[in-house]
Amino acid sequence: MFPPTARADFAASYPEGAHKLVHELDQHPLMELDMLADLAEQLPPESVEYNRGDLPVGISDKPGSTGLSVGETIREIATCNSWAAIKNIEQEPSYRELLESLLDELRPLIEPRTGKMMKLQGFVFISSPDAVTPYHFDPEHNILLQLRGSKVMTLYPAGASRYADDDVHEAYHRGGARELRWQEEYAGEGIALTIRPGEAIYVPVMAPHHVKNGPEPSISLSITWRSEWSFAEADARAFNGLLRQWGFNPRPPGRWP
Repeated sequence: MFPPTARADFAASYPEGAHKLVHELDQHPLMELDMLADLAEQLPPESVEYNRGDLPVGISDKPGSTGLSVGETIREIATCNSWAAIKNIEQEPSYRELLESLLDELRPLIEPRTGKMMKLQGFVFISSPDAVTPYHFDPEHNILLQLRGSKVMTLYPAGASRYADDDVHEAYHRGGARELRWQEEYAGEGIALTIRPGEAIYVPVMAPHHVKNGPEPSISLSITWRSEWSFAEADARAFNGLLRQWGFNPRPPGRWP
């Protein structure tokens, strides 16, 4: 699903360079709305998240419910002004096979640099026109593949304390939330990448970002993995949080390598 040009682009930038690449996954039957709605209804409640789509870039709490079920949200995504996420699609065998086949194409480029690939996970995002995913970061290496519609992801440098303070990293790795404090002065400072069907974005570990959907309903597949390096970075951050509680002011860990 990743042609030679995409693999070359990925190899040139991994693991720290956010970049676009192409894929050949669009129109896959497992990614049709009805199939995704059925999947969301079959998975346990903790594996789905859905809420309003008309959100600001920065939020401090989880947004409220729209009153629709997850199945209704996905089937009516064109008109319900919502955002839905199906988490850990690898719980269903056919989706796990798809996830593993995609990541196996990149494994030879990944493991020599950041160590063994672990905790392979897939997430599907279904979004209404103009829906916003607020400012946050994630602990995984992530490739977001656009399958339907378009979206703009704005990314900020991973590890830069201006966009996520060290104590925020430390709190997250000790069980805190992934939402970040948004400052209007950040607007215009990030790298805005637009993706359409057949395009993808690689997002480095803990790179702050927010997403704005285009004028049509959107379906995106996020394929993620943890690495030996990402777990080491997380452990260092969590330990620094303990040191800070004990009155020390620890230096943040360096980024890769």
